[in-house]
Amino acid sequence: MSTDRTDDSREPRSSADPAAATAEGTLRTTPVLPRPLAGAGGEPAQQEERSAPLPLPSAREPVALPPAGPARRRAAAPALVAADLAGTAAAVLACTGPQAAPVLLAPVCASLPLLCARRGLYRPGLDQQALDELPAVGKRATLAWCVGATVLAACDRTGALGPAGLLAGVAANTALVCALRALVHGVRRRRGRRRPRSALVVGRGETARAVTAALAERPRYGLRPTALVEPGPDGGTAPGGSDGGGPCGTGGPDSEGPGTGRTEPADGAAAHPPLPVVSTPEEVAREVARHGVRDAVFLRSPWEDPHSAVLAGMLGARGVDGWLVRPGCALGAHGGHTPSGHRRPDEAHLWGFSCRRLALDCPRPRTGLRKRLLDIALVAPALLLAAPVMAGCALAVRVLDGPGVLFRQERIGQDGRPFTLLKFRSVRPADDHEAATRWSVAGDTRTSPVGRLLRRTSLDELPQLWNVLRGDMSLVGPRPERPYFVGHFSRLHPGYAQRHRTPVGITGLAQVHGLRGDTSIADRARFDNHYIETWSLWQDVRIICRTATSLFRLEGR
Repeated sequence: MSTDRTDDSREPRSSADPAAATAEGTLRTTPVLPRPLAGAGGEPAQQEERSAPLPLPSAREPVALPPAGPARRRAAAPALVAADLAGTAAAVLACTGPQAAPVLLAPVCASLPLLCARRGLYRPGLDQQALDELPAVGKRATLAWCVGATVLAACDRTGALGPAGLLAGVAANTALVCALRALVHGVRRRRGRRRPRSALVVGRGETARAVTAALAERPRYGLRPTALVEPGPDGGTAPGGSDGGGPCGTGGPDSEGPGTGRTEPADGAAAHPPLPVVSTPEEVAREVARHGVRDAVFLRSPWEDPHSAVLAGMLGARGVDGWLVRPGCALGAHGGHTPSGHRRPDEAHLWGFSCRRLALDCPRPRTGLRKRLLDIALVAPALLLAAPVMAGCALAVRVLDGPGVLFRQERIGQDGRPFTLLKFRSVRPADDHEAATRWSVAGDTRTSPVGRLLRRTSLDELPQLWNVLRGDMSLVGPRPERPYFVGHFSRLHPGYAQRHRTPVGITGLAQVHGLRGDTSIADRARFDNHYIETWSLWQDVRIICRTATSLFRLEGR
């Protein structure tokens, strides 16, 4: 089990607070001008400074966390679904006889949209082409017709559809669906040219100007840049910093200086009016509200930088769709490479830049009832088997350390809901405020010999089995923390608050990798979010097994 020590002293090791306010000054602009990329530069340096401690939140009040998802989402692609259904129905009716058509129609028409949705063929994209989708549609049509043939066999109508008819149906189905999809994409492109969606370009330097110019000059992509966003404490880059998307920084041949966000006009700059340059979340929020921004084009992954991560979370909460645009290998800035034959349906190019859809909100794990059923199936017998051990621990604490066997403390659970966590007492804090705001360390002199033994063997965590049975916690999940530190760490570490998308646990992926006690909070948050985004029932079983083996090695603190 985990050995998360949070009932005694000291503040944790954590990275510095990257947040810094920017005074609102005169509006900066940058010309929309494509330029060749040259040179090289490093990543922007991040200045570290430590944040002052936050006030202690009131007890039993939910801690404010980021929204669970965007306030609004663009509707699914009903036109593409209708095109697939129409093409499939026409192919079934045209390629099969009167005996097979009534039986085939329902299973084939139901299977193809489901298979296409699973492949992501209904996700919106930039400049979608039916020919790019043809191989994926053909494979799904083949599977759908195989399902239909299986239904025919089950209905004892095997002779109603021969091999030639099956091949003809698949070919006709693929051709008709792709033709109708081409019509839908063409209508969308024409609508995008007439009414392009407002978009923000997030990045700096020559790459940002090249991408902005490509969008402004080519309405086929359906995006109209309204502002250039330079995330950071002061909207500028550090000396020698990159533009976030390519190998050159803002201090290129046409810039006034590093980090200014302003450029000198050059030949052809008058073809496009300058775009406003914004940097702070408040300025970005005003641009989103003013222009009804629906898309944001990032020139680097927003999760690589704390300022960009805050910006991405804010845009995702407002229902903005994200796109990641990167130059290719020839320009020295490697984007996300996809193995040959494994191209994602939402991967395309934006005037030569690799482009794919980018999720700006944190998805919840699809645990359903499986995780809860696993908890109950394991915890109920575990409580019975551990009852004698727990009775012995309680007796030892009562006899050797005096009254007060159980340690009760406020913790933050799923979706920011507080609950009371139970442990066997191993040390006495001076008062309730110290218990809520002081970090734990190994070797505290106030820890009694029996308390050190309980910690070393992790037996002090056994009462949390009752928290799991009550539904406050799960066996596996991010370790719960106190309200004070949840607020504190959420400001210091991008992604920390997103740990609360799932039930908190007794042990977790971070703990089985040695991140217990006074260890890096940034590392823990990274492990916890990876666990959430890759959750599976088997992963929970593996973590439980690894935790059990760690108990025998006495890896507690």
